[in-house]
Amino acid sequence: MKRILMALKHSVHGIKFALSKHTAFKQELLVAIILTPLGLLLGETGVEKALLIGSIFLVLIVELINSSIETTIDRIGLEKNDLSRHSKDMASGAVFISLLNLLMIWYLVIVY
Repeated sequence: MKRILMALKHSVHGIKFALSKHTAFKQELLVAIILTPLGLLLGETGVEKALLIGSIFLVLIVELINSSIETTIDRIGLEKNDLSRHSKDMASGAVFISLLNLLMIWYLVIVY
């Protein structure tokens, strides 16, 4: 039980850090707060609601991973480095793909 509580403490700390230092995560969390109730209203079945809300949470998860990668790269050094740039670009690409996934799911569930 102690291990679970410590993991929860670290998770909350990580989310608080992301909120305080990473604007993109703040913006995406705000969008998530708006879209989550909308997903519950617009989804007609449990599966549709899960897809709509799950796609929102996936964006938040990938953004946290992206922010973690960026923070780690910055910790290593702020000088320009091709590998650092590629690493940050790939993490950013993952966020972009998760956003495309969200748009596709919302379109297919609501419009199609």
